[in-house]
Amino acid sequence: MTDPNSSAPATARTLTAEFEVTGWDPSVYDEPAEGPALARVTVRKNFRGAVDGASVAEVLTAAGPDGRGYVASERFTGSIDGRAGTVVFQHWGLDDGNDPRTFGHIVAGSGTGQLVGLAGEITLVHDEAGARVTLVLR
Repeated sequence: MTDPNSSAPATARTLTAEFEVTGWDPSVYDEPAEGPALARVTVRKNFRGAVDGASVAEVLTAAGPDGRGYVASERFTGSIDGRAGTVVFQHWGLDDGNDPRTFGHIVAGSGTGQLVGLAGEITLVHDEAGARVTLVLR
């Protein structure tokens, strides 16, 4: 049965995996007296499960006392649902302190190896249960 509230097509496949951040290298490039600080962060992750491998991302952040946001380009190397190669995720998120949300996509044409042609959406969650990535593949 298809979820009527889902934006995923009926033929979509959903994969969820755990990940851990293994590197966080920030560089603040604008820190005004008022308003959020802006930084560029190189982030490294390891994934395990249906998404298995490692990634490196360049992330632009805006963080202040009342909220934060980010945009990221992330190259993943490993396997997704047993298919090996690389692919680029672009994602972004907002957090007002109450309801953090992330959104993103697999960049069209970015796949190599067995991941050529991979398309879909990506979301990331960090909560008390850990860090997880969900891919909805089309």
